[in-house]
Amino acid sequence: MERKLSEASRRATPSPIQQLSHLAQRVGAINLAEGFPDFPAPVHVKAAAAVAIAADLNQYRHVQGICDVLAETMKRDHGLHVDPLTDFAICCGQSEAFAAAIFAIIDPGDEVLLFAPSYETYQTCIELARGVPVYVPLDPPSWTLNGDKFLKSFTSQTKAVILNSPHNPTGKVFSKEDLLIISEACQKMDCFAITDEVYEYITYDENKHISLASLPGMQERTIITSSLSKTYSVTGWRIGWACAVANIAAAIRNIHVKLTDSAPAPFQEAALTALTSTPDYYESLKKDYGVRRDFILQLLKNYGFHISFEPQGSVFVFAELPKSWQISDIDFVTNLINNAGVAAVPGSGFFHTDPDDQSYHRRYVRFAFCKSDETLKAAAQKMVKPTESNRRVLHDSQ
Repeated sequence: MERKLSEASRRATPSPIQQLSHLAQRVGAINLAEGFPDFPAPVHVKAAAAVAIAADLNQYRHVQGICDVLAETMKRDHGLHVDPLTDFAICCGQSEAFAAAIFAIIDPGDEVLLFAPSYETYQTCIELARGVPVYVPLDPPSWTLNGDKFLKSFTSQTKAVILNSPHNPTGKVFSKEDLLIISEACQKMDCFAITDEVYEYITYDENKHISLASLPGMQERTIITSSLSKTYSVTGWRIGWACAVANIAAAIRNIHVKLTDSAPAPFQEAALTALTSTPDYYESLKKDYGVRRDFILQLLKNYGFHISFEPQGSVFVFAELPKSWQISDIDFVTNLINNAGVAAVPGSGFFHTDPDDQSYHRRYVRFAFCKSDETLKAAAQKMVKPTESNRRVLHDSQ
């Protein structure tokens, strides 16, 4: 019966990233690959979930209070005026919110612009909707948006632009200048924008997250997606949302209901507690992640990496392999797992065909630093600077 499987399922084969994750699990490698915390979620948030479960709030449920709090937050943080009764869809994580948004606006043949490197789930959702992903490369080493390349990527079939900022995998925070280029193009070409803002509270130094929807003329055409997952260290709870003007939000809600009906009830209740955390929680979040970022940057420098771009946000470092290491990203990660017992993600899984220059696509490795101090210190002990013999092992794997 395998031949009767859908074309979509045949395309959704395990990636090298998934295969290496299985290898890492088999050998018990320290996980600097996947972007989930291995430290406890906030006590007050866990307590709220426990109370909700004990109170038997375990059935299908829509907690309107989440929308009320989010509306207040968007007005405070971004100057956006949204109606909590009509402008939100509470979904099973940002992933479902994004998928429902894509299914709400994309018809077969519609083109969707994405910035490469790009989180792979976006492409899958677009293709399931029979849309066509079109990649706009960001220029290394600082992952600069080239306005000319971006504008030339639009056609009469372009329906939407996807923006993830702070960005996975590079850690780039798109600047006000970047956002102006994107907003002007979206308005000129009369297309949607879908944003993924899950790392909005995790930025470093003087970098500040700006929502694309806050720019003039953009709220009416922008779908914001985000979640509890990264900010509150609860990636397994699957509470996310989409925010858009009423008629677009209604379309997303209708699809969400057909897909999953409702997000997990007790965790919706806990979301109310999380989203009303005091300002010192967010200050502590940024401070703690800043320390983790600096630790892993020093770890990688000690190991031999030359860090040309330090993450401005998110929980990832996208590190370029030293030019003296003539090895692909996949072979490097395989050796790192087998020889050092540390797992990372080969960067090539985030790239897509670029006819002009593919030379750097296999030269990057993503490391996640949303890990406990113990995990990061254990990784540092295992990732000692390679000796000449270790370098030869790396080279010989070619």
